[in-house]
Amino acid sequence: MALIDHVSGHTKGVPHRRRHFGLLSYLALWRSRRALAQLDARALEDIGIDSEAAQREARRHLWDVPSTWINR
Repeated sequence: MALIDHVSGHTKGVPHRRRHFGLLSYLALWRSRRALAQLDARALEDIGIDSEAAQREARRHLWDVPSTWINR
């Protein structure tokens, strides 16, 4: 299996499955949301979101994973 197949979770002849979301991924998500909650208004403006959207994202449950992180 090629490295890109391993990373993307795709292999020839194997049905497409949901990507495994491991402990390190959850830790990264937790850290990202924690950092997002601590950004000031200027930093939030730089990334194109307002403080309400940032707080809403930061309050999401740990198991509430963005759909872009999971293959369907």
